[in-house]
This record gives sequence, C-alpha cells and structure tokens, in this order.
Amino acid sequence: MSRDGAATTGAGAAAESTVDLSDPSLYLNRELSELAFQRRVLNEALDERNPLLERVRFLAIFTRNMDEFFMKRVGGLKQQIQAGVTERTPDGRTPREQWTEVLATARPMFEAQSDCWAVVDDLLAEAGIEVVGDYEALTADERDRMRSYFESSVLPTLTPLAFDPAHPFPFISNRSLSLAVLTRGPDEEEATFTRVKIPQNRPRLVELEPGRYVRLEEVMRANLDLLFPNVEVVDTALFRLTRNAEVRRQEEVAEDLIEMIREVLEQRRFATVVRLEVSEDAPEAVVGLLTEQLELEEREVYRLAGPLDYRPLEELTDLDRPELSLPSWTPQPHPRLERSTGHALAGAGDEDPVSVFEEIRRDDVLLHHPYHSFEATFQRFLDEAASDPDVLAIKAAIYRTASDSKVIESLIEAAENGKQVAVMVELKARFDEENNLDWVRTLEEEGIHVAYGTVGLKTHTKTALVVRDEPDGVQLYSHVGTGNYHSGTAKGYVDLGLLTADRDVGDDLVKVFNFFTGPSLDESFRKLLIAPVTMREEFTRYVQREAEHARAGRDARIVVKVNGLEDPEMVAELYRASMAGVDVDLIVRDICRLRPGLEGVSENVRVHSVVGRFLEHSRIYYFENAGDPEYYLGSADWMTRNLDKRVEAVAPVEDPEIREQLRFNLELVLADNRRRWVMDSDGEYEQVRPDEDERVVDTQAVLMDRTWAALEAEGEHRGIVPDHPDVGRELLVEPRPDAEDDGDTDERRDEVAAADPFDRFADRWYVPDSERYDYTVRTPEGGRRYFVTRDGARDALTRFYG
Repeated sequence: MSRDGAATTGAGAAAESTVDLSDPSLYLNRELSELAFQRRVLNEALDERNPLLERVRFLAIFTRNMDEFFMKRVGGLKQQIQAGVTERTPDGRTPREQWTEVLATARPMFEAQSDCWAVVDDLLAEAGIEVVGDYEALTADERDRMRSYFESSVLPTLTPLAFDPAHPFPFISNRSLSLAVLTRGPDEEEATFTRVKIPQNRPRLVELEPGRYVRLEEVMRANLDLLFPNVEVVDTALFRLTRNAEVRRQEEVAEDLIEMIREVLEQRRFATVVRLEVSEDAPEAVVGLLTEQLELEEREVYRLAGPLDYRPLEELTDLDRPELSLPSWTPQPHPRLERSTGHALAGAGDEDPVSVFEEIRRDDVLLHHPYHSFEATFQRFLDEAASDPDVLAIKAAIYRTASDSKVIESLIEAAENGKQVAVMVELKARFDEENNLDWVRTLEEEGIHVAYGTVGLKTHTKTALVVRDEPDGVQLYSHVGTGNYHSGTAKGYVDLGLLTADRDVGDDLVKVFNFFTGPSLDESFRKLLIAPVTMREEFTRYVQREAEHARAGRDARIVVKVNGLEDPEMVAELYRASMAGVDVDLIVRDICRLRPGLEGVSENVRVHSVVGRFLEHSRIYYFENAGDPEYYLGSADWMTRNLDKRVEAVAPVEDPEIREQLRFNLELVLADNRRRWVMDSDGEYEQVRPDEDERVVDTQAVLMDRTWAALEAEGEHRGIVPDHPDVGRELLVEPRPDAEDDGDTDERRDEVAAADPFDRFADRWYVPDSERYDYTVRTPEGGRRYFVTRDGARDALTRFYG
C-alpha cells in the first residue's frame, strides 16, 4: 500500500504487465551516477555553510575520489574499448559511448574544483592562513631561505630524467606530480624535455612562517638553475597522470594466489595511462609530447588552473583553528560496555569490569561507528577473547585493516595463548593488496591458519566468531558488521556492527568460515543471508512479498540504506513493487541506476543521499511485511558484484531495542534537511534545505548528540538515544497487535490457509547438516524436531504455528 493508503488499482496491476522493464530508458548509467555522487562531494567544498578548513578537506577528498574513479572505472572502460567490447549496458551505452561521456562530464567538475580553490585560497589568506601562489610575492629574505632549503634538502633527492636520442622517454609513476622542464644548451636549436618528479618524501607545503606557506613545486620551479647548470631553462609545466588499476589475471589458471597478486601490483605500475592533468600555462610543446608518448587522445588531457593535486592541502586541516573547523568528535564507549572502559560520565572506575561475553549473552549489542569507539567495542571483543582462558577459537574475515592493526595483534596474541585462530585475508581488496600481503606473511609466521581468498569470488563479508567453553556448553559469539576491521576508517566511516550470542547466527558463521578454508560453500543457512548462494534469492523474495501485500491492500513499505544500487534485477523488482503500490525509500550514498518518479513505473519510489563529515557506509534493510516488520544489516550493497561475485553476510535484527535504533537511523536520514539530497527522475540531485522557521536536522550531528545522551542517561542504555523532535515514527519496530488480523476477510483467511507454511514460517525451519534428516523445525518451546520428508515438516509447521 502506498503512503497515501491507497491499494493498487486494476489499472495499476495492468501497468505492471505492460511496462517493459528491459527498456534502457528506465536505467541510469553506473559511471555517470557515480560522477553525480562526486559532484555532491565537491559541493561540500563549495558550500559556504561549511567551515573553511572543512571545505579544504573536501577539496582533497574530491581529488582522491576522482583519482580512484579514473583508475578503476575509466581504466576499465578503456580496457574494454581496447579489447573491442561493444556490449551495451542496461542503460543502452557501449563502453566507448560511456568513456566519451564520462570524460566530458568530469571536465567541468575539475574546473569547478579549481574555481572553488581560488575562492577558498582568498578566504584562508583573510583568516591568516596564506598559501602563496605567486612566487614573486615572496620577500627577498624568503626567496633566499627557500633557495638554501632547496639546495640542501630537496635537490639531493631529485633525479632529472631527460628525453633525447640518448635517453628513452622516462617512466612516470601513477598519480605522481611532475615538473616538465624544457632546456636548451648553448649550441642547441631544439629544446630538451626533462621530467623531474616532485619528491613525495618532502613536505609539499613549505612553511615560510607560522600561517604562511609556499608549495614545494613552486620552490623547485624558481630554483631550477641549480639543478640544470650551464643550460637555459626555456619553459616549465606541472603535470600529473593517472594509470589504469583494472589489471587482472585469470585466477583459475594462477598456480599461486600470492604470486598472482604480486604480479598484478607490478603490472599496475606500468598500466595504461587514462588521464593527463597539466597546468593551465603548460606550453603546447610539452602537452603535445606527453600526449604522443603516453598515447592519449586530446579528450583525456585536462588543463587546469590551481594545484593539480589537492591532497597535500589537507594538512592545513590539522591547524589549531577551531573557529575554521567543525567541532571535534571523539568516538565514545558503548553504554553497555562502559563499565570496563572507565568512562568518566558513568563513574565507571568504581565498578568491577564487565565481561563483554556476559553482556552479549545477556542481550545483543549494536555498535555504531564512529559514534561508538572501535577500540572500546570490537577491538575489546577481540582483546578479551585473546586473553580469556575459556576461549577455544577465534575466526575473522579481514578485507581492509590498518597498517599498524591492533586487530592483527590480538589474533597473534590469541595464537600465542594456545587458541585456534583462523583468518581470512582478502588479497584482492583493491589498493590494499600490498598491506594485506604483509599481514598474511606476519600471521603465517605466527602459525595462524590463513586463507587468502576464493577463486572467482572476493570476500567482502565483515564477520568474526569467538568460540568459548562455558559451564552449559560451547557458546558462539558473533560479530556481523557493515564496515572493515580498520581502526582508522572506523573514526571516519559510518558503520554498524551486531554482537550476538544467537546460536543460529553462530552456526551460520561456522559454515562461512569453513568455506574459506575448505572446498565448498554450504547452500543452506538458518538466519544469515549469504552471497552468492542465498542473498539474492532472499532479498528478491522480500521485495516481492511487499508487492503482494500491497496488491492485497495490506501495509507495504521498503526502506533500504546502502552505498550503491546498481543491480538491474533488483532495480526491476523495485519498479514492480512500486507499480504494485509499495512505498519505497532508498537511501543510496552514491551509485543508483533506478529512476524515481517515473509515471506508471516508480511514482512510489524516492531516492535520497547523505554526504557529510563522515562517509556513510552502513547498510540497513527494512521490510514492513503487512505489519510484522523485518530489519537486516550487513556488508552487502544491491550491486551485482555484491550479490553474485562476493562472499557477503547480512544478519536479521530481532531485538526490539536494537530495531528501535535502526528505525531511528532510517527516519532521521529521511528527516534530514542539511546533508540530504533527493534525486529526480533524470538522475539529478537537489539538496534539501530548511525553511527559515525550520530547525536544522543534520543526521550526523544528531547522532553525535544522541550518543552523548545515552552516556549521560540514568540507568542502562542500549546504544544511542533514538529520539528527536523532528524525526517521525512511521516505521514499525514490533508487529502491530492487529497485524495477524489485518485485512481479515474471507479471501484473506483463504489466502493465509493456502500459503505454503515453508514461506510463511521461513524463520522456523532450516535444512540441517545431517545425512539422515532433510528438515528441522523449531518448536514453540525452543526445541527442534527433525524430519526426513517435506510433508512431515510441513505438517509440523502447520501444527505448531497454524
């Protein structure tokens, strides 16, 4: 049923059967949708409401994001073009058409970044932070000091590489900033090209005096006579290139996965160039030479004013200028675990430490980073497991982790303490391959069982399992999360993690970890949705179930928060649900193929996106289910790669108090009028702004405030205080009292009676690990009954649950 309460009409049902959901016009392009997200990121630098240093930070973030986009996505498109691929995407574009459109779309974005810097640079100077752009503006004393600095501390690190008959064109590394220098000797007519790399091990912002800086490349340009004596420096230009990162080998034919990854890393260094950025004043001779030697088309060259690499400017955000920055935020302990972390607000120091395992066994715990401290929650979970004499085994899946990871240290300590430790380290985690190779070597040297990955699949699940011997038997403690086990990103990424002692979840994770080290992946799970075996089927079933509820006039609503919605099949299912009358809110951080608001197709769908100081990374799924709601969280987006080509885990959330926190998260985003954007049917986004008399609702600011409120509240609190005067309560947490009687007509009763009990009571039976029995049914008393035949299990489900 749609938000206005109207059930699907006959005309609506007819529309479902007549709409051609393979029509390319119904789907947005993946690459252009990601660029739309990067425009929203750039807007944080453009937005005058943001503090000045926050705008600087987003200029740097935009550079990093666009670098990665060109390395991965543009590189992949160029690779397809070179391979002669002409297959069209769901939106009807060939690789060449996408490549051409992407390059053109990115150009004004880079120009907007340059224009933004010109404004921000002036504002910084007014605030007493000056990055001198014109070297001639330096005083004579400053120029003398910079010349001495260059001669003593920079010049010895430089290696000029000339291109002439005696020297081949030099290798230029990915994303390195370089200086092109044209020189001419006394008896030479032609100028010689020399590449000088701006050293990465020298400060890129050279301090002239407190609050006054000059960029290193400008110091170098002004003192090239020391590097090139006895020749004329004719001209100079800054340039920076980006190489393709889509370098792969067939895993099926690789004899050694570690060696394959090493070869991929080496090949990536020399991969095809996909973008050339040059300074606005670059002479044609330099641009022409670079374009020819790097085998680029003119459209791949970007002439830009201002810095070519904004990343070094981010160090300005570390200045102690609180009036130019957002209020600082330090992740806080979780209220349930604070007694053992000594949080001052609760006077915890006087109480005995609480065992994290006792707390989890008492009730599930929801972690919400970066509002909750990673170190005081998940890291503590591992630390306690490593030293607890009752813990028998620890298993963890590592996708990305810090270079100084305390997670790894805890696993090593556990092995030293005699526990069985098994770790899945995904070697194919993009741009973290080298770091993960180092950790594999470290773990193996400690005698820890390490799995490197799975042929044909990337392990993206964020899961950990602790096996503990307790008086009433062996207990399993599980963590299922949305974010990496990375202490650094946990301070800047919004993620969720569920700590639970639910035996079914634990048994499911046992199967998953056995797959990492064993030969095959089980296809039956009790509670977890696992890709690539059950997740797509289950999510599709949940969406279709909402559509059936709407057609029957029952409450039907879907709210999903993900990073990306790219999978064409899931988009088609959401279109069908909308046409059936389901009310759909999609909170999609970046890529979204679905077009909301299309007449006769997606009038009931709204697409939202939040961009703020923290990167939104959590995944939450809500299905209203005719008044008997279901919540899920986990690692998977609704992208084809997540559903079919990765190992992912999503867990149901059954605890009402934790559901209440998830409900608040979703409805808070939908009420946001500061950081939220809304997409129109053409894929364009408009930022929501508060009216003059309206209170500002900023999702991340509210969650920081509600985290403090939970710590200051009297008595125990389960996580974050889930209330705000401007946040509604439309989503359900527990079944409505009348949910079972909803639509209680003769037809409804007949429909319920005719429905397959296996579908109606999907959470009350499973396929056991047994050679004798094919079905297990949970009894109302908490026991289990085993059956050989499907008919026997069906009768039991009907008998126990109606």
